[in-house]
Amino acid sequence: MKVKYDKETDILYIRLSDLQIDESDEDKKGVILDYSIDGQLVGIEVLNASKSSNQPSKVEYEFA
Repeated sequence: MKVKYDKETDILYIRLSDLQIDESDEDKKGVILDYSIDGQLVGIEVLNASKSSNQPSKVEYEFA
């Protein structure tokens, strides 16, 4: 998994796998879900991320 925040564009992207993206859907305004050809979720893109989080560049990782 990879997490990238682009400060210039204010976009947070969470890449869940290395599968090729076949389709993208904006299910909710400002949240784009990327899917592989077989329907697996590949990535999540959050537009205007600073409006959704106080610190979009800060990442906490929890492993259970």
